[in-house]
Amino acid sequence: MLLLLPIAHTQDIKVMQALFTATSAVTVTGLAVLSTPNDFTTFGHLVIASLIQIGGLGFMTITVVVLRGMGQQMDISKQLIAKESFGIARFDQLVDTAKCVLVYALIIESIGFIILLAHWYQTLPLGDAIMQSFFYTISAFNNAGFALHDDSLTSFRGDWVVNLVISGLFVIGGLGFVVLMDIVKRRRWSRFGSATKLVLIATTVLNVLAFSLFWLFEAHNPETLGTLPLSEQVITAWMQAVTPRTAGFNSIDFALVNDESTVLTIWLMIIGGGSMSTASGLKITTVVVLLMATYAYLRRREQVAIGHRQISPETVFKALSLTVVYFFTVMLATLILTITEQANLTDITFEAVSALGTVGLSRGITGSLSEPGEAVIIFLMLIGRLGPLTFLYLIARPKRENLKYAKAEIQVG
Repeated sequence: MLLLLPIAHTQDIKVMQALFTATSAVTVTGLAVLSTPNDFTTFGHLVIASLIQIGGLGFMTITVVVLRGMGQQMDISKQLIAKESFGIARFDQLVDTAKCVLVYALIIESIGFIILLAHWYQTLPLGDAIMQSFFYTISAFNNAGFALHDDSLTSFRGDWVVNLVISGLFVIGGLGFVVLMDIVKRRRWSRFGSATKLVLIATTVLNVLAFSLFWLFEAHNPETLGTLPLSEQVITAWMQAVTPRTAGFNSIDFALVNDESTVLTIWLMIIGGGSMSTASGLKITTVVVLLMATYAYLRRREQVAIGHRQISPETVFKALSLTVVYFFTVMLATLILTITEQANLTDITFEAVSALGTVGLSRGITGSLSEPGEAVIIFLMLIGRLGPLTFLYLIARPKRENLKYAKAEIQVG
């Protein structure tokens, strides 16, 4: 409704366009059917930035902090929901966790804002430098991908400060607040929890591998990296390798990349970031648990272990269920979009995965989506931010059964 106000836009916009933009912002996706810099005013940009911040930190974080500040208590059912949302074990950690999430976000965003402001003030008027630094900091840390330039970060392709600060913000935001709190609290690698070590190692390996592969795939492509100087190739390959895990910024046109880079990007969008982070996707811990479960089965081991710690069967089942629901959702949405849209299968699949992973990257079909297509993408963005399993829990609540059934011998594979 705020985006529909005359002071929020520069030209008439449709209700569906405003809804699409608001959903994309609050789910920290970044897909846009309108031009963010040209179709919205400064007020509109502030509304979008506010939605990004609320969506990135999570409604539960803000709810707990606000209720605590008003001196109100949450009933037991709401505390159970908040505990599950934060991924903590005890109720007495709720308020402290919510406060830490808020404080850490503001500190990291403030550092990013100051660096970008100092850099952009050298070439821009103070007002423009402040607004640009503020918007990009919020968008980057919350893995949103919204930009105040129609070409996203293409005009800053050779700017190492902008690229490193923005990529640093969304990589940190994608680690997860539980990981950040563990790092600050324990400070030494030997004292870090298993989940923290897993996320840090997997993120590092994945980013380095993605960077190497993307550079290898695109180094000789004249439409992307082939004509750039070496320094620009390096920073551009880095940005495009780390951004698919839900950040959504781009410094090249993804419609021009090679097929192998497109496939790599789709897989990175599916994997996503860390749990309880500003990123979405399957989550890197989910993927690692599935890989280790597969490894344990192939080695005929009775338990799944990571770093000499056993993973519970419930966690393995949850990871498997999430993956099945995730891929089924992508395939169903892709099928519907092939009916409603006039685009090739690659572009449609890319769009669907990007929306469900709340990434925001596109191969150029977002602006030409039909209204049914926009509705499908809105639905995918909401599911992606809520989490497929959470969304299914809203439809059918989990029910425990006390019955034990006889075993059935069924051949699979």
